[in-house]
Amino acid sequence: MEKVPTDLQKVLAKDAKAKAKWKELTAIGRRDFVSWIESAKQPETRKRRVDSVPSRLASGKKRPCCYAIVPMNLYKAINELPKAKAQWKDLTADEKRDFVDWIEDTKEKDEKTKRIEKTCVMLLRGKRKP
Repeated sequence: MEKVPTDLQKVLAKDAKAKAKWKELTAIGRRDFVSWIESAKQPETRKRRVDSVPSRLASGKKRPCCYAIVPMNLYKAINELPKAKAQWKDLTADEKRDFVDWIEDTKEKDEKTKRIEKTCVMLLRGKRKP
């Protein structure tokens, strides 16, 4: 289970309805919101995302809007390798998120590139986890 960031905890604590809606989300839905927040590169973007969670939940959102689960560079790399693409399509949502989380877990651009390459190799070998 993904740890809820402190800034999001504070926003949810101020809004009982949002907190209740948050608890109603599936673990995957909560994980997607947290990943979306954590993926912000600028502090202003992160704050805007955190502050928008209560209204998103109030409007019935189960996941953040327009959040790309698969980073574009991973998507492109997988699409160039038919066997990797077929293996990716066969993965469960949780397995896909595990790969994406592993890639996004580093802030270094070069390391992300290496992890994308490693992901493609793992998929070609039939691996289901990073």
